Amino acid sequence: MDSRFLGSAELAETPSVAVLVDVMRAFTVAAWAFARGAEKIVLAGSLDEALALKARHPDWVALKDGPPAPGFDAVNSPGLLRSVDLGGRTVVQKTTAGTVGALAVKDAPLVLCASFVVAEATARLLETRGGDGVTFVVTGEDGRADEDLACAQYIARRAAGTGTDAAEFLRRAAASRAATELAEGVRQGVHPDDVELCLELDRFPFAMVAALEGPLMVLRPRAVPAPSGVGPPSGPGGRRS
Repeated sequence: MDSRFLGSAELAETPSVAVLVDVMRAFTVAAWAFARGAEKIVLAGSLDEALALKARHPDWVALKDGPPAPGFDAVNSPGLLRSVDLGGRTVVQKTTAGTVGALAVKDAPLVLCASFVVAEATARLLETRGGDGVTFVVTGEDGRADEDLACAQYIARRAAGTGTDAAEFLRRAAASRAATELAEGVRQGVHPDDVELCLELDRFPFAMVAALEGPLMVLRPRAVPAPSGVGPPSGPGGRRS
């Protein structure tokens, strides 16, 4: 599998397969939302768009980066979201990097959103694509976020069938600027368990596929069964599904 790794601003053309990686925390939060029962996630391009969608659909759950704000129901924290019942609900998500990156490749034939918690399922879905080239989009820090690059490189190796130990990739993510800022309380809207939850390898058995549904970019989970008798790799900080 031919893989390339770019920041959102480096995208010169629409890729055939795009994997948007946001470990801390957009696409870890998205995975938790599905695990808590959400039916779908609408990816919003701006706070105003998120609020407008919420106004038109009062039963939807709107979440954003940073501290709580009027009109929003939740913040972009896996530790805070894991106790919320989202059964059958639609979530509107607006984040600084992840959702913006996904909207930048909305016309791609296949768009996946990924983080460590869905790494193996994402890799297996990519593996079914055969020889298609894959563009991994590192969304954080204008394409320089090492936690996102580490996750992207790990998924790429797993999708290529390479026997890869996750430990070094998780170590890089744990030492990243984002992890430090979350742990030290530099960022707002944070739970003390957020970093640990973002580094929990293969917590969930599904990939996350984004596609245009009318004018909206909508993210949905897609189950990816493990090969018979084979489970996801384990490693420090990881777990088997």
